[in-house]
Amino acid sequence: MRSTVTSVLAGLAGVLVLSGLPAAQAAPEPYLVGRGISDVTGPAAENGMMGYSKFDQKTTGIHQRQRSRAYVVVDRSSDKRVAYVNADLAMIFRAVQEDVLAKLQARYGTLYTRENLLLSATHTHAGPGGYSHNLAYNLSILGMQPQTLTAITDGIVESVVEAHEDLKPGSLSLGRGELTDASVNRSRVAFERNPDKGHFPNAIDPAMTVLRLRQGTTDVGAISWFATHNTSMTNANTLISPDNKGYASYQWEHDDAGVRYLDDRPGFVAAFPNTNAGDMSPNLNLRPGSGPTEDEVENTRIIGERQNRAAQRVYRGPQTPVTGSVDYRMRFVDMGAVTVEGRYTTDGRAGRTCSGVVGASTFAGSIEDGPAIPGFTEGMQSPIKTLLEPLNIEVPQWLKDCQYPKASLVPTGLVQATPDVLPLQIVKIGQLHLVAVPGEVTIVAGLRIRRSVAAELGVPLEHVLIQGYANDYSQYVTTPEEYDLQQYEGGSTLFGRNTTPAYQQEFGKLAASLRTGTALPPGPTPGKPPFTDLNLQTGVVFDDKAPWHTFGQVLTEPEASYTRGQTATAVFVTGHPKNNLRRNGTYLEVQRLVDGTWTRVADDGDWSTRYRWQRQGIANSEATVTWTIPTGAPPGTYRLVHHGDWKSGWTGAITPFTGATRPFTVT
Repeated sequence: MRSTVTSVLAGLAGVLVLSGLPAAQAAPEPYLVGRGISDVTGPAAENGMMGYSKFDQKTTGIHQRQRSRAYVVVDRSSDKRVAYVNADLAMIFRAVQEDVLAKLQARYGTLYTRENLLLSATHTHAGPGGYSHNLAYNLSILGMQPQTLTAITDGIVESVVEAHEDLKPGSLSLGRGELTDASVNRSRVAFERNPDKGHFPNAIDPAMTVLRLRQGTTDVGAISWFATHNTSMTNANTLISPDNKGYASYQWEHDDAGVRYLDDRPGFVAAFPNTNAGDMSPNLNLRPGSGPTEDEVENTRIIGERQNRAAQRVYRGPQTPVTGSVDYRMRFVDMGAVTVEGRYTTDGRAGRTCSGVVGASTFAGSIEDGPAIPGFTEGMQSPIKTLLEPLNIEVPQWLKDCQYPKASLVPTGLVQATPDVLPLQIVKIGQLHLVAVPGEVTIVAGLRIRRSVAAELGVPLEHVLIQGYANDYSQYVTTPEEYDLQQYEGGSTLFGRNTTPAYQQEFGKLAASLRTGTALPPGPTPGKPPFTDLNLQTGVVFDDKAPWHTFGQVLTEPEASYTRGQTATAVFVTGHPKNNLRRNGTYLEVQRLVDGTWTRVADDGDWSTRYRWQRQGIANSEATVTWTIPTGAPPGTYRLVHHGDWKSGWTGAITPFTGATRPFTVT
């Protein structure tokens, strides 16, 4: 790869000489910068949704598509590179990391590895699940869903490939600000137990950190870190949505930068990753779907818009150039068996972590963002009972003692239903250090980990960020004081009271390795969990329709005329969305007649549209397409179009179709 970078530099020097500017006088930009985006949307119907652990929350359509946003930065002085990905997903699981790496390495060899690839999730709870190798995270989805996993990993890989191929000489800069009306502490009683809570006087982490990416003089992207749960949409929602952080990205890219995802690739790419959001809720009234309004969709828009506007203020405000090397460290750590030095524990004595155990409060869920599974072990009959049997084992007394004061219910680590061996990573981009934690970190736990890393590196605290939901998932990370109270977050801290001290110690080792330029042993190799491929969700057998209907036929036409702000609706005969996920495509179009040609003005990735699928009888189904006409829509003639696919019961062949409504006017 060095030869590729060298050739780029040589070509740049040649251009400078030809233009009359001696290459020796040119100040080369310090980095190569690339950005990419792709679609990671899984099955839009009859796929359990990931996040709320609710068995009856299954996809029934799309509000907005989920996307993966990728950035590649190469240090031109050393050829070292990092690939950073933020995807509209609930979590990153090791199944995703392994599949993405395999596909990238098939294309690029060892250019992208576990060490220099950072995968992160926004933590939306409104997307298809079933893409983990760990049974606990597939339970409510009825097992592993290969179609979902493939959609996610293919989309992530496409975004990285796009960023790789987009590499051009460029520069980076950092800005910082605060946002105080997009989060609230949902575990205030536990937060108050922390002696160092004074760092957050309002019990929230208001920090907004924005990395600005340029190619030459052109702005090409932004990464805006802010801590809030991506749970404005409640567990009653069944439409796929990237939630508030996805809307923030959409508003910046689509509304503000003019990007059209199906036409412009990649365009300006704006990611809104999470940091230490473990106890930060967007539901400002501390009830699901409540705050600022009582409408979950409007809350999604408002909280997303607040993040976008704050990020753009920082982006256009004072910026500090990013300078220095690109580097990284990563190793696996058995977080269930860490001996923790006394300098990290609360009592000054050596402590330890324990193999993962789920506590009683986990199953109650967070009442501020959405309850979880009631009666988890009661009344569960086949086929769900099959999924639960591996978890129905007694917690050994030694493990209960180690996890005290947790009311220990399920020893998920012992049966590998949740991972004990986890990837820990630090990525350095100039003076910015990203601490990639495979879990949900509360703000004080994040503060302590950041302080330990910053002290080891000898850098200011603001140069160290927690990148949550990264590379794998192991539930929550609370401080020992928070753990003792066993709120939802404490009960969901798998490795016991010393989880945060263990992370302080282990990330400190990575930081020391970065500082000294030395290598670390890779750590234990994680094994493949049992029951990886268990799946009780049926697929598509065949699609049917009434004999007098055709696929794509319009059953309900729109009205003849609408005004802005009204909603146009049409119902079509359709097939099952699992027949074709239409990634980087669409199930619907809003088309406007322009100079005699029907031109697409919106699709199923837009905020103004909805695609809803509903089964009718055994194998028949209908698609409802709606378009809430934006205030800026130009007057004219429009129509709604539905794209679908149907599966033959005789041959199994899948055939695409398209249906269109009669024209209507917008006045």
